[in-house]
Amino acid sequence: MNALSRICWISSPIYLLVGMAFGIWMSATQDHSLAPAHAHLNLIGGVLMALFGTFYMLVPGAAATMLARIQVGTAHLAVWFMFPGIIMAIQQRGEALAKAGSVLGILAVLLFVVIVARAPAGRSA
Repeated sequence: MNALSRICWISSPIYLLVGMAFGIWMSATQDHSLAPAHAHLNLIGGVLMALFGTFYMLVPGAAATMLARIQVGTAHLAVWFMFPGIIMAIQQRGEALAKAGSVLGILAVLLFVVIVARAPAGRSA
């Protein structure tokens, strides 16, 4: 496993654990108003990081590029901005952080599309 896929595969379950704990907290308090933040943390932090990690493990040449490092870093920033930003937006304390996280999330996925499109066809491992 290369370093970039390892970063993704370590962070993915961490994001999922935080998301699950947040879900349990919502259930215990019977306040599900922050469910969109919970869902975004699990999806973008947990699922997408695992997807990125799998791709970078299967295509190590793509993982060795600066663009891939930027892409993964951008994805992490998206999670770090979006999760608290959605909470703040729901609580009517401002939407700027959620909007910034959303833009970073779109940018991370667009970069991933470019990386996947540039990867050589066929077996790369």
